[in-house]
Amino acid sequence: MSNLARFIGLRYTRAKSSHQFLSFVSGFSFIGMMLGVMALVIVLSVMNGFDKELKQRLLAVIPHGFIATEPYTEDWQSLAKIAKQQSDVTGAAPYIEGFALLSHRGLNMDSALVAVDPDLEREVSIIDQHIIAGDMAELQAGEYGIVIGRILAQRLRANIGDKITLTLPEVSITPAGAFPRSKRFTVVAVFKVGAQVDQSLAMIHLQDGKKLFKLGNKVHGVRVAFNDIYQAEAGLKAIQAASPLNTVTKSWAQTQGSLFQAMKMEKIMIAIMLFLIVAVAAFNVITSLVLMVADKRSDIAVLRTMGMSQRQVMAVFVTQGMALGGLGILLGLLLGLPLAYWIGDLSQYIESLSGQQLFDPDIYFIAELPSEVRFQDVLIVSVIAFVITLLATLYPAYRASRIEPAEALRYE
Repeated sequence: MSNLARFIGLRYTRAKSSHQFLSFVSGFSFIGMMLGVMALVIVLSVMNGFDKELKQRLLAVIPHGFIATEPYTEDWQSLAKIAKQQSDVTGAAPYIEGFALLSHRGLNMDSALVAVDPDLEREVSIIDQHIIAGDMAELQAGEYGIVIGRILAQRLRANIGDKITLTLPEVSITPAGAFPRSKRFTVVAVFKVGAQVDQSLAMIHLQDGKKLFKLGNKVHGVRVAFNDIYQAEAGLKAIQAASPLNTVTKSWAQTQGSLFQAMKMEKIMIAIMLFLIVAVAAFNVITSLVLMVADKRSDIAVLRTMGMSQRQVMAVFVTQGMALGGLGILLGLLLGLPLAYWIGDLSQYIESLSGQQLFDPDIYFIAELPSEVRFQDVLIVSVIAFVITLLATLYPAYRASRIEPAEALRYE
């Protein structure tokens, strides 16, 4: 691209048009490109923030890996010892899991039920650090205590010391007939993590779980925590290879992978929808350049007669379109990045002015918008918007290069 073509293209960008409609379309394409890029940067950053927040909260409670021998595990201590020999493993604890119906004062809620050893559970979970009522230490063997999430407690209208009836999806055969297996438990603690488990998880003591599920001295397996959650798959394979027993392993990516995959897909679909704003802006770039070509036909003819080639004429209008779209992309980034960084503070400021809570933590598990700006996302948005703008300039620029000087100047 010659310096002359670049100079003329930039000059056309700054020059005022004699047609108000042309100026309006050019301004609309510039604003559309700016808003599209700004919206993409902000929304993708918020989606990244939600993803990070969910992983931090959920995976801090849900163990990173599970090790078991089928159908049940009796010598879980050996499995825990083998697991802890791996350098990346931070803890291992036995567990029994299932599902149960919790009932209190005529209210019923289904819940995931996990039986744990409170002392060892601290190695693989942070629930004991998020107790808001009662005490996790009250979870004693033989006392039939239960620890439940805050939302679960609210929906059951249960407080510390209340009796909750726990019913398993199994039946016990007695001389009087078949009855569902149930047991009354006392609420000893309520936790609040700020994730889905607040409304779907209940915990009992491991010894009580063995009696409830009639497992004797067996457990379902061992839960394992890693320093790096993204190395859980490799770590579990190493544990499985080191174990002389026929073990079965499962990582958080298998138990919770569908949730994070759904969030990833949601992020992609939102990005595609927001790129439609950029596409609309690109169509407006095409319209403004086509109108500009029609407005500058005589100028193009004069430039051609002075020796400018068709390639140089194309370069003039590609430069003009790229300057228009590029400025929109740049301003979109300059506005979007600060907003993405401070959107959490901005949402709190709006709440203080309006006196209303934008995000109810009982529903969204958060009190403010989380945000994480990733350079990769910003780069992808910028490159795709730039390419769309470039493609939008090609057709009008080609039309301009095909204008014949004699035909354009005939009626001048």
